[in-house]
Parts: sequence; structure tokens; C-alpha cells
Amino acid sequence: MFEKLKAISDKYDEISQLLADPELYSDPARLASLQKEHKELEPVVELYREYLAAESGAKDAEELSGEGDPEMRELAREEYKLCREKMDELTEKLKLALLPKDPNDDKNIIVEIRGGAGGEEAALFAGVLYRMYGMYADRCRWKTEVVNANETELGGYKEITFSVEGLGAYSRLKYESGVHRVQRVPETESQGRIHTSTVTVAVLPEAEEVDVQIDPTDLQIDTFRSGGAGGQHVNKTESAIRITHLPTGLVVECQDERSQYKNKDRAMKILRSKLLEKVQSEQNAEIAAERRSQVGTGDRSERIRTYNYPQSRVTDHRIGLTLYKLESFLNGDMDELLGALMSADQAERLRASEGGL
Repeated sequence: MFEKLKAISDKYDEISQLLADPELYSDPARLASLQKEHKELEPVVELYREYLAAESGAKDAEELSGEGDPEMRELAREEYKLCREKMDELTEKLKLALLPKDPNDDKNIIVEIRGGAGGEEAALFAGVLYRMYGMYADRCRWKTEVVNANETELGGYKEITFSVEGLGAYSRLKYESGVHRVQRVPETESQGRIHTSTVTVAVLPEAEEVDVQIDPTDLQIDTFRSGGAGGQHVNKTESAIRITHLPTGLVVECQDERSQYKNKDRAMKILRSKLLEKVQSEQNAEIAAERRSQVGTGDRSERIRTYNYPQSRVTDHRIGLTLYKLESFLNGDMDELLGALMSADQAERLRASEGGL
């Protein structure tokens, strides 16, 4: 590990020297590439240099612990102990820092929420989850935009698709894919009985054209008039778009924009993201089950979380974490749970790397 860290540190210094060369600024593409690489290496290099400083301090303290008066030797032994503890702490941080980064982590995302079992109650809870993610995005200063929505008469959603734009959106929300279960007394229930309903969530990294190549001859594109509950969004022109990818059977609709061109552009973005997810899911299926057992596969058929209204609790079944703050969680206060999922994922990947998986 330390040989690798030394090579990374040397590479960082080499790039630093290149960035100091004024001639580099005549090549904007190379400049941007080197600046990006420099920024990615910096956190690892800083940790490594902290480790080297602690290691040097430990060596100096060890030498002093055998010299001088008893008081100085005791101080040196205490300093040595502190430096060794610091080295152990930094070693663990360096192991995590060296784990391969998910190439999708910095991408914008497409989120699909669909009502599952429970009829109108499921549709209403789909609306609750959409609001929750919107409020979390606001906290993170991300931008959200509805792409397509199929509303119900009571204000819920049979399905809603929206985009989230912001640095790190996928890294934080990628663990949300799966089945979300709600236990509560529905607004439509007159007897006060608790019902259980489900909603499925899919989080897709937004794919660029370079990520997925689509043959135009593989597409069937249909136009239709957009519509919504109560006729709020009914269009007099056929601006809504439905794209079918014939080889896979994937279908994407977009009707939120008044412009047919904009709807088509958005629908193509979603289609690329779905095709990328399909390819990556097939690749992930080949990975050892132990490696993804900690936080689940991200499969939308897997039950990942329960929201229990009577007990005001939210439980994530993948890591066994229960929080008794349902209201604040549904208001976008998701960091504690998302942070725990990220830590569990890192710990699992670290065990896998150390085990040679």
C-alpha cells in the first residue's frame, strides 16, 4: 500500500510542477485534465503526508525515550504513543481513500418513483417520497426538475420521474433504489386501521452520449398530447414524446415541457440512463454476492426501508438502522442514514479488497 502511496505522491508533485508552467495555459483541454487529476489526488496525498509526519515524530520520540532525565523520557514515550495512534488512524483512512471510486458518483441523476402495492395510498406515499427527495436536494443546493408525472385525483403519483443536478448527487442517493414500505393509517381509511403499502424507487446516473451509443434505427418515436389530473396540463398540441428502444423493449415518456423538441431531448437522456443501468446491472450480477451483501444490490425489487408512522420510525433493513425521527427524515433530514449507508458500503468494499475478492 505504501509503495502505491509513494507513487501517487510523486505523481501529484509532477502534476504540480506542470501546472506551474505558463505554457500549459495555451492548451485548455490538457490544463483542465491535469487540474482535475491534481484535485482527485490531493486528499490522498494530504493523508499520506500526515502519515509520514506522524511516522517521523514517532521515530524522533523513540530515540529521545532512551535519553535524558526520567521526565523527558516519559514525555518522549507519551509522544511516541500518540504518534503511533495517529499512524494507525491514518492507515485506516488511507485504505478507504485508495478504494476505487465509483465513476458515476459525481454524475447528475434521474429518479423514478412508482406506486406499488396499496393503490391510492401507494400513490400518495410516492408523492411523500418525491417531496422528501426534493427537500433533501434543496439542502444540498441541487436542482430538481420534473420530467414526467402521472398524477392521481387525490394528489398522489402513479409514477413520477425527475432529474437531480448537482455534484455528488449519485454518490448520496444511489442507495435509494429499491422497495420503500410505508405503514400508516391512510387518509381514505375511516376505521383507523394501519395499512401497509409499497413504492419503488430507481436512481439512475445520467448517461452521456459517449457512455451509451444508440442506433437511431432502433428507436420508435411517438408523439401524443400531454395530460394531467383535472386537465391542468392538457396540451392542444402533440408535444409529449414516447420513445421505445426496440432491441430491449424499454419505453420512456416525457410530457412536462411544452416543446416537443425539449421533451424528446429529455426522453433520450432518460433512455441512455436506463440502457447504461441495464448494462451495469448485468455486470454487477457477475460480482460475488459477499461483496454487495452489506447494502444490497440496488435492485428495485428488494425491500430496503420501512416508514412506520405510528411509531415515528424509519428503518433501513440493509444495515439494521432505525431512527425515531420520521417527520424530520421525510422533511429531507436524510444525512445520518445516508452517511451510515455510505460507511457500510465502504467497509464492505474494504473487506472485499483485503480478502482478495
